[in-house]
Amino acid sequence: MVLQRNQYLDQVKAFMHQDIIKVITGIRRCGKSMLLSLIRDELLQQGVPQSHLLMVNFESFQLEFEKTLKAVYAAVQALVKQAAGSKVYLLFDEIQELEHWERVINACQIDFNCDIYLTGSNAYLLSSELSTYLSGRYIEIPVYPFSFREVWEYWVHKGTTSTKEQAFEQYLILGGMPFIHQNVLSQENARVYLEDVFESVLVKDIVARNKVRDIETLRRILVYCVANSGRTFSASSIVKYLKNEHLSVSLDTLYRYIEYFKASCLVLPVNRFDIKGKEVLRFQQKLYLCDHGFRHVVFSSHMRDIELVLENLVLLHLLQYGYKVFVGQLDGKEIDFVAQKGERLLYVQVCYLLAGEE
Repeated sequence: MVLQRNQYLDQVKAFMHQDIIKVITGIRRCGKSMLLSLIRDELLQQGVPQSHLLMVNFESFQLEFEKTLKAVYAAVQALVKQAAGSKVYLLFDEIQELEHWERVINACQIDFNCDIYLTGSNAYLLSSELSTYLSGRYIEIPVYPFSFREVWEYWVHKGTTSTKEQAFEQYLILGGMPFIHQNVLSQENARVYLEDVFESVLVKDIVARNKVRDIETLRRILVYCVANSGRTFSASSIVKYLKNEHLSVSLDTLYRYIEYFKASCLVLPVNRFDIKGKEVLRFQQKLYLCDHGFRHVVFSSHMRDIELVLENLVLLHLLQYGYKVFVGQLDGKEIDFVAQKGERLLYVQVCYLLAGEE
C-alpha cells in the first residue's frame, strides 16, 4: 500500500509543468522518495511519456552514469534529444549527494525545456549557494513523517485488531516515521530504527556536512535539545548542563551547532508572535522535533513530559496541513500555538488534563 499524501501532492500539482523548481525538503526517511514516486506516477497518469522522464536517486549505487556534473548534464541532454523538443521531467532524489549540484540544475533550467523536482535531506538545499543560482525560481515543499491519520490508514490496511485509541498510544511513543508503521515494528525494533536514523542525521547531515571535530560535545547538545524539545530555548541552561558534564563550549559554537540541527531538519524552530503588536519576535524561540518519536531514542519507552509530546504532535499536524505556526504571546501570558493559513487564524492551547477554566 502506498499512501497518496495528498497534503503534499496537491502543493506540487499546483506548480506542475511550470518553469519553477520544486524543492522537497525533510529529514532522512520521512517519505520524500515516496512523494517523488507519487509525482512520477501523477505525471505518467497525466500523459507524460515514460521516455520523457529521468528519475535518479543520488544515494544509489545503481546510477547509470558517473556522479559528476558533466555526466548528469549529458544524461539530461540525451533525454532532451530523445524527447525531440517536448518538455522533459527531471526527478532527482537526495540531490545534495551530487557536489555543486546547483550548477547543473541551473544549467538545465536555462538550456532545456524541463520541469525539475528535487529532494534533499537538509535545509542546505535552500542555502545561500542555491539562492545565488536559483533566486526566485524555486518553491520549497517541506515534508514531515506520517500524521496519525496516515498511521491509522496503514494499520487498517494491515488488518489491525487494535482500536484507534491503542494505535494512537503507539503513535505517541513511536512517532510517524513511515518505515516503522509500514513494517509494524515492535517498540524495541522501532527504537533501534530511530537510533539508526538519528545517527545517520548526526553523522551525515551534521558532522560530515559541517566538518565538526568535537563530536562528543555536539552529540550531548543534540541529546539535550531532544530531551528539552518544546521548552523555550536557553543557551545558558545548555552551557550549565555541559559544565555539569565537564564539557565547555563557547556561545558562538553553541549557536552554530543549533543552526546545524535546524538545517538537518531534525529540529524545528518556532518563533514567538506578539498577538497585541501583531509582530514576530526573534527571541525566546522554542525548538521542537520533526518527529516526536525521537524522544524514544533518549527516554526509551517511558512517556515523559506528555504535554510536551502532545504539543509536538499538534505542531506537526498544523505544519503538515500548510499552516505557519508561532508561539503566541499576550500580556506576558503564552498561547501554545498561533497558526495561520491564508486568512484563517487559529489559537491552539494543548493540554493533557484540563485543570481549570483559565
